[in-house]
Amino acid sequence: MADSAAGSRVPTPSPSTVTTHLDPPCLEIVDEKPALDPFLVRFQDAGDSANPKNWSKLKRWYLTFAASVLVLSATFSSSAPSAMIPALQQQFGFSEEVGTLTVALFVCGYCVGPLLWGPLSEQYGRRPIFICTFFVYMCFQIGCALAQNTASLLIFRFLGGTFAAAPLSNSGALIADIWGAKERGAALAIFTVAPFAGPAIGPIVGGYLNEAGVSWRWLFWILTLFAGVCLLQIIFTMPETYEPILLVRKAQQLRKSTGDDRYHAAMELQSVSFIERLENVVARPFKILFLEPMLIAVTLYMSFVYGCIYLLFEAYPVVFTEGHHLKSGVSSLMFLPLPIGGIISVVMILLFINPAYARKVEEFAPNPVPPEYRLRPAMVAGPLFSASFFWFAWTSYPNVSLWSPMMSGTLLAFSIVWIFLPLFNYIIDVYTFFAASALSSSTVVRSIFGAVFPLFATQMYVKLGPEWASSLLGFIALAMTPIPFVLTKYGPTLRAKSKYAPSLPPPKLSPPV
Repeated sequence: MADSAAGSRVPTPSPSTVTTHLDPPCLEIVDEKPALDPFLVRFQDAGDSANPKNWSKLKRWYLTFAASVLVLSATFSSSAPSAMIPALQQQFGFSEEVGTLTVALFVCGYCVGPLLWGPLSEQYGRRPIFICTFFVYMCFQIGCALAQNTASLLIFRFLGGTFAAAPLSNSGALIADIWGAKERGAALAIFTVAPFAGPAIGPIVGGYLNEAGVSWRWLFWILTLFAGVCLLQIIFTMPETYEPILLVRKAQQLRKSTGDDRYHAAMELQSVSFIERLENVVARPFKILFLEPMLIAVTLYMSFVYGCIYLLFEAYPVVFTEGHHLKSGVSSLMFLPLPIGGIISVVMILLFINPAYARKVEEFAPNPVPPEYRLRPAMVAGPLFSASFFWFAWTSYPNVSLWSPMMSGTLLAFSIVWIFLPLFNYIIDVYTFFAASALSSSTVVRSIFGAVFPLFATQMYVKLGPEWASSLLGFIALAMTPIPFVLTKYGPTLRAKSKYAPSLPPPKLSPPV
């Protein structure tokens, strides 16, 4: 797809042109009265083809699926080696704990990558960051496939995870670039399946490769091929979508076509030193996180949910491989209810949640819908998430049919999506053009949980037993259930005081339905 950043030529500005709306606040603009600047380049009207939100629905849906595939590739790679740990132990002679590091270190890379890739995409655009990171990520998968010792394998896994983290923070921001608030819910509903389908599918592929007796290196060659396909997809089909960068390109085209150097984009008005740019890239995500109680609460909830997903890679073998004496390939099939539950949840979101939100858009027009309305599905899903762990806990006995603990994964995945998607949407709605930085800090903390949980999961399930270990997680989940309710009540007040979450005066919210 050709990049439509250039758009159509803009005529010499007139008073009507300079009042054209630009979704605020996209940048910290130096000019105190940019609306009075007749040479400030903007998207001209609701039909401006240079605006990503005005691209055809077919193109925007393609980009949504493409962004989802990038996340699927990264998360699939994170969990796939978990089923090959016995083969890796035989090859390199390390312990089971070291084998767990092949998953944990990759997820640790997610803690480092978003610190760079999210803010850098706000400085240089989404597309170049995707291309660079996926090329390097593919190279590290080749390194894993050719690794000759434990140290090189673990180092390549960590570095691979660092570069694979780009879509975790930037794919969601890309979707926010191309969809308005009214339509974004459906796009993110489909997108949200990828972060959970990838980790669930990874052990299935790895399990059957292990059972087939093929070399563990074949798994990393498969990951290399997947990463290479994604890289080609980015290069040939994914244009730039970040509006400030597109406006810079539009201003450059106007200066070239008219010979008038006075045309400029808002981003070009910034005079940023190297230290300030470094602060924006590295420090801004954590500055937003530490200064925003809303983001802290949402991040903790999402991180616990995310950590529980990776904990299952160690818990399921205890319950199904050891307890029910299943072979590795069949045991890996126990993860199938996770993507199935995710798909069911997305269908229900598309049928019920999104139409209800669309009605709210009409109700609040021309003002945006308060972000707190995004949280309502999470209010329902919180108790279900807790219940799914109690279900899994007390049906984990070997004398109980394996179908019962297996199917608890359906409710688990259903509730995860209904928690994760509203909170993801909430971050984007609250922080708008700072969304990539906010998502980056959230992804870092979430990834820490994802990396740490598998390290203690096996010991916890062995010492406490599957019943009480899962119950402990259920009680913690129950303690976090009030978070969406608290944010619904106090969120408008917190947003009104926030530096990074500009909003209208706090509206009066109608009671949840």
